Amino acid sequence: QPQVQESGGGSAQPGGSLKLSCAHSSDGDCLGWFRQASGGAQREGGAAIYTSSGSAFYADSVKDRFTISQGSGKNTVILEIDSLKPEDAAMYYCGIRYRSQASDCGDSVLPAVNPQQFYTNWGQGTQVTVSS
Repeated sequence: QPQVQESGGGSAQPGGSLKLSCAHSSDGDCLGWFRQASGGAQREGGAAIYTSSGSAFYADSVKDRFTISQGSGKNTVILEIDSLKPEDAAMYYCGIRYRSQASDCGDSVLPAVNPQQFYTNWGQGTQVTVSS
C-alpha cells in the first residue's frame, strides 16, 4: 500500500503564504492536492501535477494563487499557497494515482470530478488555518 504523507500546514494571516509538502513512497503518474473545509461534502479546489513531464493543472478557483511543483527530494510534491484568504482554511490532502495520462491529471481538478474517486491513495491531511 503506497504511503502518502502531508506536512507543512499551520496558521497564517490573510495575505500570507504557506508551503505544503507531500511525500509519497512510490512513483505515481499524477499527484494532486485538494482541500476540504470543515463540514464540506467533497474535496475541491485542487492542483495536480503529471510527474513525468511536470505539467501542472489547477482548478479555476485557485489557479492564480496556488503553485504545484515537484520537490527537490525524490517523490515529493510541493503546494505553495500565496495571498491566503480566510476561505483557504481547510484540511489539505494529497492524493496519488497510477497509470494515468496528463489529460487525466487535468480532468481531476474539474469541478465535476470527485477527486476521492479519482486518486488511488490519500494521506491523512494537513490543516491550514487563516486568521488575523
